Amino acid sequence: MTQPSSLTYKPLGIDTLQEHVAFMHRDCHICKSEGIEAQTRVELRHDNKSVIAIVNVVHSDLLDCGEIGLSLNTEKDLDARPGDAIEVMQAAPVDSLSQLRTKIYGHRLDRHGFEAIVADIARGRYANIHIAAFLTAMAGRRANVQEVIDLTAAMVAIGERLSWGTTPVADKHCVGGLPGNRTTPIVVAIAASAGLTMPKTSSRAITSPAGTADVMEVMTPVTLGLDAMRDVVEKEGGCFVWGGSLALSPADDLMIKVARPLELDSDAQLVASVLSKKIAAGSTHAVIDIPIGPTAKVRSKEQADQLEHLLNQVAFANGLNLKVLRTDGSQPVGRGIGPALEAKDVISVLKNDPKAPNDLRERALTLAGEVLELCNQSSPGQGYRQAESILVSGHAWDKFLRICDAQGGFTEPETAPIDHTVTASADGIVQTIDNRRLARLAKLLGAPEAKTAGVVMHVRLGDEVKRGEPVFTMYAEAVGELAYASTYLDSHPPLLIETR
Repeated sequence: MTQPSSLTYKPLGIDTLQEHVAFMHRDCHICKSEGIEAQTRVELRHDNKSVIAIVNVVHSDLLDCGEIGLSLNTEKDLDARPGDAIEVMQAAPVDSLSQLRTKIYGHRLDRHGFEAIVADIARGRYANIHIAAFLTAMAGRRANVQEVIDLTAAMVAIGERLSWGTTPVADKHCVGGLPGNRTTPIVVAIAASAGLTMPKTSSRAITSPAGTADVMEVMTPVTLGLDAMRDVVEKEGGCFVWGGSLALSPADDLMIKVARPLELDSDAQLVASVLSKKIAAGSTHAVIDIPIGPTAKVRSKEQADQLEHLLNQVAFANGLNLKVLRTDGSQPVGRGIGPALEAKDVISVLKNDPKAPNDLRERALTLAGEVLELCNQSSPGQGYRQAESILVSGHAWDKFLRICDAQGGFTEPETAPIDHTVTASADGIVQTIDNRRLARLAKLLGAPEAKTAGVVMHVRLGDEVKRGEPVFTMYAEAVGELAYASTYLDSHPPLLIETR
């Protein structure tokens, strides 16, 4: 199509997540004249804005022949209003798909190939199926170290890159796979109290019931732009910002949204995702937490060795000072699993509540101590003690509140209206706790979309329990979700109690 033709926009109210979709009638003159059918890629233009969209063909009277429907994100990106003229033309070929096919067939890509793919993803030229193919082609050790280095550099190059005019700039990240491991808000509060600069950007959940951004959003706004983020950091030394609201690694944000329903989180993509955002956010020093356990994301020492090696190689190649810390991943951290429930645990630790979960407190202090030592804010071997002093003094809680106030205010987490407590079926000892099944249970209850949904643990490994004693409580915002989770629970018990 050499010249675009116009169709009149009719809102349909259809949400397709991040994928741009256009809806056109099968008898539309553009469809007929240009051979456009379902899944054809088209370029849409409106008011000096343009996007690449996938066509869905309507075979009913939902649309007239001269009308076009747009998914909600497409409507937003084009700033389209009912009755506006939307120009439609076939999209130009995506040259980087040849690079994608090269990778799919098992060949190595160079820096140029990754830059081409990442640029096209960031510009919206890839459909979800193309992104899914790229993620799959990079999974399962199909990428070598140099490829991950090149992918990381390409992801940094395509977005914004912050500079804070100071050094060190600290960061901390957990590779995931451990429910309730919400140490980041505590670590940031301690580090900022100690005088470090820690502009923390976090992701939403990919395969878990809550990401740090999901948890923090319960307590304070996290969707900040770059200018607002900079204001908060300059004022308080730290922040809690959802990375998706920034343009630091835009291709990664799109890949994460596709990876979430696939529950795909390969080492190559994990390392490129994590480190690209650290580097783009201006971090110079970062501590990475790798929990290891039979039902964690990293299940063995050998797997941890491979991941640590990859992290260190990619960080070194990109000029990032990195410290990897291996931690216990045999069971959940804290009590809550789900955004609001984890937020309650964070608050209890920061407020030095005697009933706060001690495992979350100890893990956060250990990680905070490592951050302080890595950034030369504390003498070797003294980081934990300094972090504990800051926490016990109340300075960390005060700093946390000040950061929240700077981001728009602090809100106390709410409690879900529906709950059901599961009890021990016999006397015995808690022998195993399955992290994956607990995470799945919390997601079936509605987390992370339902902020107050999830699970609260009442027992830990090695605890002695008696028949009828509570072992965990399920929280839901709808009766149907509780029923759905209960059905899953019947055939997938997350705890094994060894009877005496």
